[in-house]
Amino acid sequence: MDYAVFSLGSNDALAEKIAARIGLKLGAIKTKVFSDGEQQVQFLENLRGKNVFLVQSTNPPADNWARLFLALDAARGASAREITAVIPYFGYARQDRKSKPREPISARVFATTLEALGADRVLTMDLHNDAIGGFFRTTNVDYLYARPVLISHFKEVFRDALAADELVVVSPDAGGVVRAQSYAKRLMKDAELAIIHKERDIPNQIARMKLIGDVQGKVALIIDDMADTCGTLARAAALLIESGAREVYAATTHGVL
Repeated sequence: MDYAVFSLGSNDALAEKIAARIGLKLGAIKTKVFSDGEQQVQFLENLRGKNVFLVQSTNPPADNWARLFLALDAARGASAREITAVIPYFGYARQDRKSKPREPISARVFATTLEALGADRVLTMDLHNDAIGGFFRTTNVDYLYARPVLISHFKEVFRDALAADELVVVSPDAGGVVRAQSYAKRLMKDAELAIIHKERDIPNQIARMKLIGDVQGKVALIIDDMADTCGTLARAAALLIESGAREVYAATTHGVL
């Protein structure tokens, strides 16, 4: 079976490592941004009958999403056998439900667009909400998790705290409890967990925070899928310290700036 891996520009280093791991060179592709901001994508090799992998993370979302959409359309038009969109960071994933009247469910919009443009598979990592996979009807969605790599790292870094039963995993919000718990049960027998309840008035700004759980004298490890302004993490860390945590650490999969 003939494979081709292409980088669309958001993370060339990652695409190169993927291609090298499977013994391929990156496919030849030309991408260009016109003076008005419009994108151009052109594959410089034959795609007929090939399994094509398009590596494109989507932060900042707008430009990278546009380039991915154009590449999908070009690959389908070039008679690729199967197209896999490799999207490590799935932009707009936080907008996975309608929280106010007359709002779009943006994650669904991008899912249906990927399908309409001919993506046979989507490969992504640590989605904000795994339920986003349900927005796809015909496209197969495969999830990867940073957890195995991070767990191995944590067992080394927090060896002393784990031995003394002094580590507590913290979810920064109610929506991240399942994620945090999956780390806690792999690190500790008792899977000790604390939760920060937060109320947002406007995006990226937290109005109030309340800690649920005991962190007194503990080493607190905040687990989240992404961080952008880090305002939530900073306030959560301050709350944990005020509540008696001895040390506070945070780990996220996606650093979105």
